[in-house]
Amino acid sequence: MSNSAPEVGHVGGSGAVRLSQTAGVATLTFTHPKAAFGPATWLETAQALGQLGEARVLILRGERHFSVGLDVKATAPSIAAALSRPEGKRAAFKAVVDEMHAAIEGLAALPIPVIAAIDGWCIGAGLELAAACDIRIASTSARFSLPEVRLGIAADLGGLQRLPGLIGRGRAAHLALTAEPIDAATAERWGLVTELHADADALYARAEALAAHLAALPPKALEGTKRTLNDNLSHAQSLAAAVDWNAEHMTAEGLAGAVK
Repeated sequence: MSNSAPEVGHVGGSGAVRLSQTAGVATLTFTHPKAAFGPATWLETAQALGQLGEARVLILRGERHFSVGLDVKATAPSIAAALSRPEGKRAAFKAVVDEMHAAIEGLAALPIPVIAAIDGWCIGAGLELAAACDIRIASTSARFSLPEVRLGIAADLGGLQRLPGLIGRGRAAHLALTAEPIDAATAERWGLVTELHADADALYARAEALAAHLAALPPKALEGTKRTLNDNLSHAQSLAAAVDWNAEHMTAEGLAGAVK
Protein backbone atom coordinates (compact mmCIF):
# COMPACT_ATOMS: atom_id res chain seq x y z
CA MET A 1 0.00 0.00 0.00
CA SER A 2 1.37 3.39 -1.00
CA ASN A 3 2.15 6.01 1.61
CA SER A 4 1.67 8.85 -0.86
CA ALA A 5 -0.56 8.42 -3.89
CA PRO A 6 -3.95 6.99 -2.93
CA GLU A 7 -5.47 4.01 -4.68
CA VAL A 8 -8.87 5.15 -5.95
CA GLY A 9 -11.61 3.22 -7.67
CA HIS A 10 -15.36 2.82 -7.98
CA VAL A 11 -16.88 -0.31 -6.52
CA GLY A 12 -19.30 -2.25 -8.68
CA GLY A 13 -20.79 -1.27 -12.01
CA SER A 14 -22.81 1.83 -11.12
CA GLY A 15 -20.13 3.79 -9.26
CA ALA A 16 -22.52 4.53 -6.40
CA VAL A 17 -19.56 4.50 -4.01
CA ARG A 18 -15.88 5.28 -4.45
CA LEU A 19 -13.20 3.62 -2.35
CA SER A 20 -9.75 5.15 -1.89
CA GLN A 21 -6.90 3.94 0.30
CA THR A 22 -3.60 5.42 1.38
CA ALA A 23 -1.27 4.89 4.34
CA GLY A 24 -3.60 2.53 6.16
CA VAL A 25 -6.66 4.78 5.80
CA ALA A 26 -9.58 3.88 3.54
CA THR A 27 -12.22 6.43 2.51
CA LEU A 28 -15.63 5.37 1.23
CA THR A 29 -17.43 8.20 -0.56
CA PHE A 30 -21.09 8.09 -1.55
CA THR A 31 -21.27 9.56 -5.04
CA HIS A 32 -24.99 9.88 -5.82
CA PRO A 33 -25.50 13.41 -7.21
CA LYS A 34 -28.40 14.00 -4.82
CA ALA A 35 -26.75 12.12 -1.95
CA ALA A 36 -29.48 9.46 -1.92
CA PHE A 37 -29.00 5.76 -1.17
CA GLY A 38 -30.41 3.50 -3.88
CA PRO A 39 -30.14 -0.28 -4.32
CA ALA A 40 -26.68 0.05 -5.87
CA THR A 41 -25.41 2.00 -2.87
CA TRP A 42 -26.23 -0.82 -0.47
CA LEU A 43 -24.83 -3.53 -2.72
CA GLU A 44 -21.61 -1.67 -3.49
CA THR A 45 -21.08 -0.55 0.10
CA ALA A 46 -21.22 -4.17 1.23
CA GLN A 47 -18.80 -5.08 -1.57
CA ALA A 48 -16.43 -2.28 -0.58
CA LEU A 49 -16.26 -3.54 3.00
CA GLY A 50 -14.76 -6.73 1.61
CA GLN A 51 -12.11 -4.78 -0.27
CA LEU A 52 -10.53 -2.87 2.61
CA GLY A 53 -7.46 -5.08 2.63
CA GLU A 54 -4.96 -3.88 5.21
CA ALA A 55 -6.76 -0.62 5.98
CA ARG A 56 -6.61 0.23 9.69
CA VAL A 57 -9.29 2.94 9.64
CA LEU A 58 -12.29 3.73 7.44
CA ILE A 59 -13.74 7.20 6.77
CA LEU A 60 -17.30 7.54 5.45
CA ARG A 61 -18.39 10.72 3.67
CA GLY A 62 -20.54 12.07 0.85
CA GLU A 63 -19.59 14.19 -2.13
CA ARG A 64 -21.52 17.10 -0.61
CA HIS A 65 -24.30 16.03 1.74
CA PHE A 66 -23.54 12.94 3.78
CA SER A 67 -26.89 11.49 2.71
CA VAL A 68 -30.46 12.66 2.22
CA GLY A 69 -31.56 9.10 2.97
CA LEU A 70 -33.18 6.43 0.86
CA ASP A 71 -33.52 7.00 -2.88
CA VAL A 72 -37.27 6.42 -2.80
CA LYS A 73 -37.71 6.60 -6.58
CA ALA A 74 -35.07 3.92 -7.19
CA THR A 75 -36.15 1.72 -4.30
CA ALA A 76 -39.93 2.01 -4.57
CA PRO A 77 -40.40 -0.59 -7.35
CA SER A 78 -38.80 -3.41 -5.35
CA ILE A 79 -40.63 -2.43 -2.17
CA ALA A 80 -43.96 -2.12 -3.98
CA ALA A 81 -43.45 -5.51 -5.62
CA ALA A 82 -42.73 -7.10 -2.25
CA LEU A 83 -45.73 -5.52 -0.52
CA SER A 84 -48.12 -6.39 -3.34
CA ARG A 85 -47.49 -10.13 -3.08
CA PRO A 86 -50.61 -11.93 -1.85
CA GLU A 87 -48.47 -14.51 -0.10
CA GLY A 88 -44.99 -14.28 1.32
CA LYS A 89 -45.16 -10.49 1.71
CA ARG A 90 -43.08 -10.44 4.85
CA ALA A 91 -40.34 -12.62 3.39
CA ALA A 92 -40.25 -10.58 0.18
CA PHE A 93 -40.05 -7.27 2.06
CA LYS A 94 -37.39 -8.67 4.38
CA ALA A 95 -35.30 -9.68 1.35
CA VAL A 96 -35.31 -6.06 0.15
CA VAL A 97 -34.33 -4.70 3.56
CA ASP A 98 -31.72 -7.43 4.09
CA GLU A 99 -29.59 -5.82 1.36
CA MET A 100 -29.57 -2.59 3.34
CA HIS A 101 -28.84 -4.44 6.58
CA ALA A 102 -25.89 -6.21 4.94
CA ALA A 103 -24.23 -2.84 4.36
CA ILE A 104 -25.00 -1.25 7.72
CA GLU A 105 -24.46 -4.30 9.91
CA GLY A 106 -21.34 -5.19 7.92
CA LEU A 107 -20.03 -1.70 8.61
CA ALA A 108 -20.78 -1.99 12.33
CA ALA A 109 -19.04 -5.37 12.47
CA LEU A 110 -15.74 -4.14 11.04
CA PRO A 111 -12.86 -4.72 13.45
CA ILE A 112 -11.32 -1.33 12.56
CA PRO A 113 -12.49 2.14 13.67
CA VAL A 114 -15.00 3.83 11.37
CA ILE A 115 -15.30 7.63 11.24
CA ALA A 116 -18.40 9.33 9.78
CA ALA A 117 -17.51 12.79 8.43
CA ILE A 118 -20.89 14.49 8.12
CA ASP A 119 -21.47 17.61 6.07
CA GLY A 120 -24.88 18.89 5.02
CA TRP A 121 -27.90 16.63 5.44
CA CYS A 122 -27.77 13.31 7.30
CA ILE A 123 -31.31 12.00 6.96
CA GLY A 124 -33.08 8.70 7.58
CA ALA A 125 -31.01 5.84 6.24
CA GLY A 126 -27.98 8.15 6.25
CA LEU A 127 -28.40 8.78 9.98
CA GLU A 128 -28.89 5.07 10.63
CA LEU A 129 -25.67 4.37 8.74
CA ALA A 130 -23.81 7.08 10.67
CA ALA A 131 -25.10 5.60 13.95
CA ALA A 132 -23.33 2.35 13.05
CA CYS A 133 -19.97 4.15 12.92
CA ASP A 134 -17.62 4.47 15.90
CA ILE A 135 -16.89 8.19 15.70
CA ARG A 136 -19.08 10.92 14.20
CA ILE A 137 -17.76 14.39 13.46
CA ALA A 138 -19.57 17.09 11.51
CA SER A 139 -19.44 20.52 9.96
CA THR A 140 -21.46 23.32 11.52
CA SER A 141 -23.81 23.18 8.54
CA ALA A 142 -24.76 19.54 9.18
CA ARG A 143 -28.41 18.71 9.82
CA PHE A 144 -29.81 15.45 11.19
CA SER A 145 -33.25 13.91 10.83
CA LEU A 146 -35.04 10.58 11.24
CA PRO A 147 -38.25 11.29 9.29
CA GLU A 148 -39.57 7.77 8.72
CA VAL A 149 -42.82 8.33 10.65
CA ARG A 150 -43.75 10.99 8.09
CA LEU A 151 -43.56 8.24 5.47
CA GLY A 152 -45.79 5.94 7.50
CA ILE A 153 -43.06 3.53 8.58
CA ALA A 154 -40.83 2.78 11.55
CA ALA A 155 -37.10 3.21 10.98
CA ASP A 156 -35.80 -0.33 10.45
CA LEU A 157 -32.11 0.01 9.61
CA GLY A 158 -30.73 0.10 13.15
CA GLY A 159 -31.32 3.70 14.15
CA LEU A 160 -33.94 2.89 16.78
CA GLN A 161 -31.62 0.26 18.22
CA ARG A 162 -28.40 2.33 18.24
CA LEU A 163 -29.48 5.92 18.85
CA PRO A 164 -30.72 5.37 22.44
CA GLY A 165 -27.25 4.18 23.40
CA LEU A 166 -25.66 7.19 21.73
CA ILE A 167 -27.92 10.05 22.81
CA GLY A 168 -30.27 8.55 25.40
CA ARG A 169 -33.73 7.09 24.96
CA GLY A 170 -35.55 10.38 25.50
CA ARG A 171 -33.64 12.25 22.82
CA ALA A 172 -33.81 9.30 20.44
CA ALA A 173 -37.57 9.17 20.97
CA HIS A 174 -37.87 12.91 20.33
CA LEU A 175 -35.88 12.60 17.11
CA ALA A 176 -37.75 9.54 15.85
CA LEU A 177 -41.31 10.35 16.95
CA THR A 178 -41.42 14.01 15.93
CA ALA A 179 -39.40 13.55 12.70
CA GLU A 180 -38.10 17.07 13.32
CA PRO A 181 -34.53 17.85 12.23
CA ILE A 182 -31.82 18.99 14.60
CA ASP A 183 -28.88 21.24 13.78
CA ALA A 184 -25.19 20.52 14.28
CA ALA A 185 -24.98 22.35 17.60
CA THR A 186 -27.83 20.30 19.00
CA ALA A 187 -26.29 17.09 17.67
CA GLU A 188 -23.05 17.91 19.47
CA ARG A 189 -24.86 18.84 22.68
CA TRP A 190 -26.79 15.57 22.55
CA GLY A 191 -23.62 13.56 21.91
CA LEU A 192 -24.60 12.40 18.44
CA VAL A 193 -21.37 13.95 17.14
CA THR A 194 -18.24 14.66 19.15
CA GLU A 195 -16.67 17.48 17.12
CA LEU A 196 -17.87 20.36 14.95
CA HIS A 197 -15.79 22.04 12.25
CA ALA A 198 -16.30 25.31 10.46
CA ASP A 199 -16.86 23.96 6.95
CA ALA A 200 -16.52 20.88 4.76
CA ASP A 201 -12.83 21.43 4.06
CA ALA A 202 -12.00 21.67 7.76
CA LEU A 203 -14.19 18.66 8.49
CA TYR A 204 -12.54 16.40 5.92
CA ALA A 205 -9.05 17.56 6.90
CA ARG A 206 -9.81 16.69 10.51
CA ALA A 207 -11.25 13.31 9.52
CA GLU A 208 -8.06 12.48 7.64
CA ALA A 209 -5.85 13.65 10.53
CA LEU A 210 -7.89 11.68 13.05
CA ALA A 211 -7.78 8.59 10.82
CA ALA A 212 -4.00 8.90 10.46
CA HIS A 213 -3.68 9.13 14.25
CA LEU A 214 -5.77 5.98 14.70
CA ALA A 215 -3.92 4.13 11.94
CA ALA A 216 -0.66 4.68 13.81
CA LEU A 217 -1.96 3.02 16.99
CA PRO A 218 -1.62 -0.73 17.65
CA PRO A 219 -4.41 -2.37 15.62
CA LYS A 220 -5.15 -5.15 18.10
CA ALA A 221 -5.57 -2.58 20.87
CA LEU A 222 -8.09 -0.69 18.73
CA GLU A 223 -9.90 -3.88 17.80
CA GLY A 224 -10.08 -5.05 21.41
CA THR A 225 -11.34 -1.65 22.54
CA LYS A 226 -14.04 -1.63 19.87
CA ARG A 227 -15.09 -5.19 20.73
CA THR A 228 -15.39 -4.31 24.40
CA LEU A 229 -17.41 -1.16 23.69
CA ASN A 230 -19.84 -3.12 21.54
CA ASP A 231 -19.98 -6.53 23.22
CA ASN A 232 -23.32 -5.99 25.06
CA LEU A 233 -22.18 -8.38 27.77
CA SER A 234 -22.81 -8.03 31.46
CA HIS A 235 -20.28 -5.94 33.35
CA ALA A 236 -18.45 -8.97 34.73
CA GLN A 237 -18.48 -10.81 31.40
CA SER A 238 -17.21 -7.76 29.54
CA LEU A 239 -14.39 -7.29 32.04
CA ALA A 240 -13.39 -10.92 31.66
CA ALA A 241 -13.52 -10.71 27.86
CA ALA A 242 -11.28 -7.63 27.87
CA VAL A 243 -8.75 -9.38 30.10
CA ASP A 244 -8.81 -12.44 27.85
CA TRP A 245 -8.28 -10.25 24.77
CA ASN A 246 -5.25 -8.57 26.31
CA ALA A 247 -3.80 -11.86 27.48
CA GLU A 248 -4.11 -13.18 23.93
CA HIS A 249 -2.81 -10.15 22.05
CA MET A 250 -0.55 -8.15 24.37
CA THR A 251 3.17 -8.84 23.99
CA ALA A 252 6.09 -8.09 26.24
CA GLU A 253 7.84 -6.36 23.32
CA GLY A 254 4.84 -4.12 22.71
CA LEU A 255 4.61 -3.23 26.37
CA ALA A 256 8.30 -2.36 26.51
CA GLY A 257 7.93 -0.15 23.44
CA ALA A 258 4.96 1.67 24.92
CA VAL A 259 6.80 2.71 28.09
CA LYS A 260 9.92 4.02 26.39
